[in-house]
Amino acid sequence: MTAVGSISEIGYTSMLTRDLGASMKNAADMFGLVETDSNSKKAFFTAQNKHHEVVYVKSDRDGLDHIGLVVPNSAELAAVRAKVDEGGYPIVSENPIEDYIDEGFAFVGPEGYTWQIYTEKLSYSMLKRGTLTADRLGHVNIQVVDAPAQVRFMQYVFNMNLSDAIGNVHFFLRCNTDHHGIAVFTGDSVKMHHHAWQAGNIMDLARLGDRLARKGARLAWGPVRHGAGDNIAVYYVEPNGVVTEYYCDMETIRDPDRAARHFEPDDLWWINQWDGQVPPGILDWGVAPVGR
Repeated sequence: MTAVGSISEIGYTSMLTRDLGASMKNAADMFGLVETDSNSKKAFFTAQNKHHEVVYVKSDRDGLDHIGLVVPNSAELAAVRAKVDEGGYPIVSENPIEDYIDEGFAFVGPEGYTWQIYTEKLSYSMLKRGTLTADRLGHVNIQVVDAPAQVRFMQYVFNMNLSDAIGNVHFFLRCNTDHHGIAVFTGDSVKMHHHAWQAGNIMDLARLGDRLARKGARLAWGPVRHGAGDNIAVYYVEPNGVVTEYYCDMETIRDPDRAARHFEPDDLWWINQWDGQVPPGILDWGVAPVGR
């Protein structure tokens, strides 16, 4: 089969934080992630089986450094690279810009987002239930000024499929059977709003809420049943200002030709099936990409 340049999953996010200690404590104590490596400048965390699914880097500002996207093999890596070259996007590095990655490259795409494209070798991939943490990183939600252009970029360069469209302003794209791996929202600024982690069931979401409450924190939103994706979700705000989503029951799309669903932006069923309410200010959070 000829390689077409397809992303197979969302690998990790790398974020800058002004308070590395607070970000590390949040990841471990609040969210229950496993620390796999750290030093005075950087910390790696994962849910279960990978070396890292989120990286925190000490900085004088909070921000998004880059997002890692996995391709299934070297041929697909080369195919993505060919489309990046065709589009004239700036190459940050011919080699991985993150530790513990053997093969990959990084580039800056539309609106300043840096993407690390890489292959990943897993020695063990079974997810074990009963843990206090998430199963895995599932998706990211980014905000841009020109969402339709961002979607065209992702459909061509990453070979992603459109699952749901909210008018011509918000879009949900998938790279595997998950309803979405990247959600693209229209906004008046550029930022990653949240990174989202899959839970086993709604009781896992309740346990997170309980854990936050016992430690003097609170959920920012939820539980809520979304219309786009159909997942049940809760949200809270990390020390660096990015939002973490914890979700379950997301739609899986097994038919690659499944047509995109379309929602009207003013019909808030797409974002909240249960009561149509969205907390004021919840979409104002997030961290801006730092560019290169």
